[in-house]
Amino acid sequence: MGILYLVATPLGNLEDITLRALRILRQVTLIAAEDTRTSGKLLKHFEISCPLISYHEYSKPEQRERIMAAMSQGDVALISDAGTPLLSDPGYELVKAVLERGLEVVSIPGPSALTTALPVSGLPVNQFLFGGFLPRKASQRRQLLEQVKSHGVTLVFFESPHRLRETLAEMVDILGAERPIAVCRELTKLHEEIWRGTLGAACQEWSQREPRGEFTLVVGGATPASIWDENQVKEALAQAKQTGLSAKDAARQIATQSGWAKREVYRLVTRT
Repeated sequence: MGILYLVATPLGNLEDITLRALRILRQVTLIAAEDTRTSGKLLKHFEISCPLISYHEYSKPEQRERIMAAMSQGDVALISDAGTPLLSDPGYELVKAVLERGLEVVSIPGPSALTTALPVSGLPVNQFLFGGFLPRKASQRRQLLEQVKSHGVTLVFFESPHRLRETLAEMVDILGAERPIAVCRELTKLHEEIWRGTLGAACQEWSQREPRGEFTLVVGGATPASIWDENQVKEALAQAKQTGLSAKDAARQIATQSGWAKREVYRLVTRT
């Protein structure tokens, strides 16, 4: 039986592909690609001739079976449009199915927007939380940001250009305007840009510019000084009660100010 190779491909600059990746792509009997048109251009550039099959987030189980059937004849490579397969790209279900059948999976490391953005962000990288692409629905996005707002580690997210402004505004509202951020755009490409500043400034900056390209957002974690202690939260709850705010509204408002998770504030509301 063959091996499934997970091959990282360039984000933009074709010089970033590794010698090992080129060797593997030349020796496999089949390449499963997120978009065969995009990958076809990459293979043509490096004069690699190999059968291509599509494998993306909408692929049916039958497509996975075709790929695994091909592994009975030789090695197969999985590639995404750009970067490392499975990191916010298709492939998990395929890898899971291959491993469940006792077959071998080998990773060929290389480019990733995650590891490209982190070192140049100017933010701590010894620990970080990778959130992938933020949810498309605003309610789910806000819920996720509420969950990570009190984390003291650097946060990393991918975002599309048409949702960037809305996401930055929500980050200001939930994480605070003074949080540091690096807005990394079009990494390794001709118009690469690393914009550094605060969330408040980023929100203003990108409200005046048309977001273009793919974005990786690197956001500073919560600092101990920015998180209230329990007495501060209780005092704020008492003040909110006097103004007639409902428990739900008070919890949401104070969570935004205190660095606490909304559910923890609400638990205090119901106890007092």
